[in-house]
Amino acid sequence: MKVYLVGGAVRDQLLGKTVHEKDYVVVGATPQEMLAKGYRQVGKDFPVFLHPETNEEYALARTERKSGRGYTGFTIAADPNVTLEEDLLRRDLTINAIAQDQDGHLIDPYGGLNDINARQLRHVSAAFVEDPLRILRVARFAARFADDGFTVAPETLELMQSMSAANELQELANERVWHETVKALNSASPATYFAVLAQANALAPWFTELTDERTLDGVLARLNHCTADQAELVFAGWQGELDNEAQVVACCERLRVPTDWRHMALLAHRWHAAKHRLATSTCFFTCLNQADCWRRPERVPKLVAIWQLQGLTTYDAQRLLEAFNAARKVATTEVIAAAKTRGETLSGPAIGAAVQQARASVLQTQLA
Repeated sequence: MKVYLVGGAVRDQLLGKTVHEKDYVVVGATPQEMLAKGYRQVGKDFPVFLHPETNEEYALARTERKSGRGYTGFTIAADPNVTLEEDLLRRDLTINAIAQDQDGHLIDPYGGLNDINARQLRHVSAAFVEDPLRILRVARFAARFADDGFTVAPETLELMQSMSAANELQELANERVWHETVKALNSASPATYFAVLAQANALAPWFTELTDERTLDGVLARLNHCTADQAELVFAGWQGELDNEAQVVACCERLRVPTDWRHMALLAHRWHAAKHRLATSTCFFTCLNQADCWRRPERVPKLVAIWQLQGLTTYDAQRLLEAFNAARKVATTEVIAAAKTRGETLSGPAIGAAVQQARASVLQTQLA
């Protein structure tokens, strides 16, 4: 039984990046031997075990053979006779197909180290075409390592284009597409994700709004200037550039976007900073009411951050936050008491209307 560190941990070490989690492959062992050593089996589709002390993942070396359509159509074989090289061969990119033994020596049968030095994202073998999810993964890695100068190798891009032409992407599940996309939105360069998918002719069927060149250019331009490091805000910035709210709704439905993200996306489109005078009290007040911000005040900092992505100045962003915080301090009891001193008695809907009027007055003063 031999144990090797594999995948992202080795790659990130070589790139001088922080390693957040480690995965290991075990060669020459059976599930029974792993269990006897105290490992806990967690894998259902293939044998994966958790270390009894560190809880790090240890997977038995395995091979994968295409047996059906889509990303789930694989027959997996894991037995003591599978070699390390065979296990690495099934991986997507050469930079992810490097192993390290327990003495620190690298095993690099497919040229991953050379591709790291050349800053190339290159497929390991022709079997790359068997899994359509790899198109999204390559685009996501391109986004993640854009600042490090990585680009997709021409021959790998050609394979991605052939997979797109074969309509393999439509076999993917919404959840898998969304999972990869969120990772890309959290990356160093979200725009690169969509740019690579466009180069691979892979925007359909999941990102059909972006197959329109004008819309794609608008989204890329917006995300190229994105300074947010939160996927939810980047997603809203993307949706804000679509042609209409119907497209936002359709995209969110297609990708099964979480409800809160959908709300922010619609608000980003409806109240795009480049299309509204948000720093005026009347406009800001209307937006706050539509966004239900008096009951959901946590939305306001997110909205302001999205508007900054859309061109709102830092000065105006600060003014809006301060104005909202001042208006939030309007107390119902004080509004009722003030009315009483004027000889008025408020009840029912009149109370809510008076509170809203007081909030609008505070906003007007703050943003004058």
